[in-house]
Amino acid sequence: MHASKFCLNIAGDTPSSNRLFDAIVSHCVPVIISDEIELPYEDVPDYSEFCIFVRTSDAVKEHFLINLIRSIKKDEWSRMRERLKEVEDFFKFQYPSKEGDAVQMIWQAVARKVPAMRLRIHKSKRFSHTVTKKEQELISIPSPHNFW
Repeated sequence: MHASKFCLNIAGDTPSSNRLFDAIVSHCVPVIISDEIELPYEDVPDYSEFCIFVRTSDAVKEHFLINLIRSIKKDEWSRMRERLKEVEDFFKFQYPSKEGDAVQMIWQAVARKVPAMRLRIHKSKRFSHTVTKKEQELISIPSPHNFW
């Protein structure tokens, strides 16, 4: 990977594949073939600055990928590679964890999601005092405290 300029990243059989992480820390521009990929902490780095995204419908077209890669100029590739170097620590897992590494990025992503989750929970409780009779019956069914 370290000698490659571009690394193919095809959607795998598991969402926890590390191909993307390996490509990034190897400074190999990821060519991501997926219409629905969920990228780690996507709200922080702009992945379009260091990755190439290809729709699956385009990827299966004859010569599409090779023509796309060949169309990327050296200066554009160099910019993408430099950006990879800037974000690579976001994708490195180390022990002990250090500022800006993957572990810290994951915790920061969780911290950013908590307020939105709280908001959804609070919004879902808005009409809890105006439940229907049927809903009230379901709520009032006692639940067992001990199954033994």
